[in-house]
Amino acid sequence: MATPLTQVVDIDPTLTQLRELLGERLTTSKAICERHGRDESYHPGAPPQAVVYPRSTEEVSTIASICAAARVPMIAYGTGTSLEGHVAALAGGVCVDMMQMNEIVKVNAEDLDVVVQPGVTRKQLNTHLRDTGLFFPIDPGADASLGGMTATRASGTNAVRYGTMREAVLALTVVLADGRVIRTGRRARKSAAGYDLTRLFVGSEGTLGIITEITLRVHGIPEAISSAVCAFDTLEGAVNTVIMTIQSGVPVARIELLDEVQIDAVNHYSGLSLTVAPTLFLEFHGSEASVAEQAQTVGALAADEGGREFAWTSNVEERTTLWQARHDAAYAAKAARPGGQLWATDVCVPISRLAECILETRRDVDESRLFAPIVGHVGDGNFHLALVVDPDDAEEVARTKALNERLIMRALAMEGTCTGEHGIGYGKLEFLHAEHGEAVAVMRTVKQALDPHNLMNPGKVVNV
Repeated sequence: MATPLTQVVDIDPTLTQLRELLGERLTTSKAICERHGRDESYHPGAPPQAVVYPRSTEEVSTIASICAAARVPMIAYGTGTSLEGHVAALAGGVCVDMMQMNEIVKVNAEDLDVVVQPGVTRKQLNTHLRDTGLFFPIDPGADASLGGMTATRASGTNAVRYGTMREAVLALTVVLADGRVIRTGRRARKSAAGYDLTRLFVGSEGTLGIITEITLRVHGIPEAISSAVCAFDTLEGAVNTVIMTIQSGVPVARIELLDEVQIDAVNHYSGLSLTVAPTLFLEFHGSEASVAEQAQTVGALAADEGGREFAWTSNVEERTTLWQARHDAAYAAKAARPGGQLWATDVCVPISRLAECILETRRDVDESRLFAPIVGHVGDGNFHLALVVDPDDAEEVARTKALNERLIMRALAMEGTCTGEHGIGYGKLEFLHAEHGEAVAVMRTVKQALDPHNLMNPGKVVNV
């Protein structure tokens, strides 16, 4: 278990007040608290002392006011699919599970935006939008809550064309640590009015406030969508094709890299029969003519780099199968080594340094004698290691930790970031200063101004 930051002396009076407000929507069940104290990462969890289930902004505001008065920490919770220990209750306190706030408040089809509560998941939203001809493109793989995706600045396979949650969020309603409710913006597509508070809370990982409503950009469903798989003779050839595709300005919607180790795992886990070689999964969106033109351009670039013949499909079921296999890559890696623990990590570098970073990392993995498939949203320079480690082998765990540290420092040396999309949580907290230097002190100042008693998800992003 993670070591508590502080010790909550007596939470019972606070629980009495919260129970009067919420009734059965408060639990101190040990099993439920344990489940809410950990995410899908390898980082040790830490259970909260209670879990509450609000249904409105007003209830969240009252919960925050009650907890603030007693100096009780609060940890916002969505689906628990984060990867850097984001939801561990390192100082005890109350977990605020937002999943009962799952209403799609309004769809403004003419303006291409929607208003949702934080417990709405991305799949739920897209199912609701299907008959409107619109879709929400941010796709991190897991069916994550949109509140959690906003709080962690999520991205995923479509980010190369549609951007990340940073670009998708227009406005937020946020409950601050003392219970105040603020609105960070309006539905207008641009504004020069004051500080950009929306961007401040996007990616804040629940450390500055609890998000209770989100206004999001949505997009029209493309006229034509086509997916392809292309195997390469070398990893370098696959990565070079990605770089040239982006530098050529091809508006590819998805371009994902899986090395040969990952492809072999995917074949076994998802029942596919792909060539075991470094491989790109691609998708093109647009008109019939533009999709054909994009595909022809990328096909020519791939051929020059040792790419084999593209396997194309426009069939919805076949595309769904392909992308589900990509989303299941981490689970496939874990299944390839029964009994192993998944240690997922990610970095992001400028596209011009991508080949260098990936190839050096591949050599490092091989020399470290570790099982670590490479997979990534390489169109924007972001890639992952899906390390699978024996948790009972201290020497192997040490090698894994060292590899992870070298990967991050390699990315930083190439003017990249320690995390493209996983976030900081407490798992990557030690690398934040290496990346941002004195800017971390500014982040700490913001945290102290909005949360002077360190009640909002303490121990994450910055030490206070």
